[in-house]
Amino acid sequence: MTSIRRRTLTLIIGLLLAGLLLISVLNLHDSNHEIAEVYDAQLAQNARLLQGVMSMPLASQDRTELYRAFNKALADAVPKVDGHPYESKIAFQVWNAQGERLVFTHSAPSFSTPPTEPGYSNVNDVSGRKWRGFLLKDKDNGLRVWVGERDDVRSDLVGRIVRHTLWPNVLGSLILAGMVWLAIGWGLKPLADMAAILRARHSGSLEPMLLTPLPTELEPMQAALNRMLAQIQDMIGRERRFIADAAHEMRTPLAVLRVHAQNLLEAGTEAERRESLAFLITGVDRTSRLVNQLLTMARLEPSGGRPPVQAIDLAATVRETLIQLTPWLLSKGLELVFDVDDDAYNVSTDASAINIALTNLVSNAANFSPENGVITVGLHKNAQRFVLTVDDQGPGIDETQRDRLFERFYSRGNAQGAGLGLTIVQTIAQRLGGLVRLENLTTGGLRATLEIPA
Repeated sequence: MTSIRRRTLTLIIGLLLAGLLLISVLNLHDSNHEIAEVYDAQLAQNARLLQGVMSMPLASQDRTELYRAFNKALADAVPKVDGHPYESKIAFQVWNAQGERLVFTHSAPSFSTPPTEPGYSNVNDVSGRKWRGFLLKDKDNGLRVWVGERDDVRSDLVGRIVRHTLWPNVLGSLILAGMVWLAIGWGLKPLADMAAILRARHSGSLEPMLLTPLPTELEPMQAALNRMLAQIQDMIGRERRFIADAAHEMRTPLAVLRVHAQNLLEAGTEAERRESLAFLITGVDRTSRLVNQLLTMARLEPSGGRPPVQAIDLAATVRETLIQLTPWLLSKGLELVFDVDDDAYNVSTDASAINIALTNLVSNAANFSPENGVITVGLHKNAQRFVLTVDDQGPGIDETQRDRLFERFYSRGNAQGAGLGLTIVQTIAQRLGGLVRLENLTTGGLRATLEIPA
């Protein structure tokens, strides 16, 4: 794509030239019209002056002498020192009632038949030249007075007018184009300065841009660039935290797996091998859960963007998640109860996030529930929120440790846990604009509550 300056200049100069062309065409049309009006008026005036002279009350001999004097004077109408080149392009002719030509100029066009219709007319002489003429009839004296001029007189004058106006316009347009080029360059200088600063920055620099003063049009651009740089910094920070967390948490499970594998190699009896193999499988399962939790945490961690939302039936989404968890809960000897009000639960939210949060809450409840215990999932609606609760029959929590339960990798009383379940639920609640809280039940057990906007 071409530069902004070139595009803008091309558009402005194009509009100027189009406007100049339109004005020139209108000027040419108006000049032709006005010049034609002036010359036509002069033709009519000259014809009436000539009529007045030719109609003077004179004796026949004096009239003949008048005609002779007219013809002699008009015969001398050629360009001389005291004449004009246009004299030969203007002609007069006078006929009497019998069609005899009484007075005429030397350059007058020859007609096969003299014109008879009064007024203006366009005619061609025997040489093919065009003439514009005016015929005036004098009925009292039986005279026909014709005054004409060659068409190139008018076209030459129009051409001179166009040349005298067009060239200054063209020259002025070129000067104006140069001034516009400089003005656009001056106006775009802040943008050029910003581009130069961006080119000069180190490729790894993520510091915000602080250019002042800036035109109003560039302030949103600088703000957008700074937001993007901040998001990149946040993304890099999240990647570093993920790598650090993964390295920290994977070190111990991998060391334990190595010990179990070594014990398996050194086992002397079948019973020892089976015991070591069972420990190894348990360690692999725990490591797999840890990896899955870490990946889920990395995907859900706030990134500055809005979560993907869609219109769903929240009750149906919760029910489908519980159906998927039921076989696993039954295998642990637990009973699952879903308590939902008879109400509409239509909401625009992230269905996959709801699924992950509910899965983590139910998994936590299952890990702390006694054998043959009951896990109750409730869904209710108040004025502005949907309330999702998960109740278990476990030992509850120590009130002094309530806040620490949402910390990363803090696991209380569950050797198989990674300490990320409640952290994931809290992250999801923050993304959806809701909240999560824990409270001990008076009847025993723990209630985890997830609220999301309705």
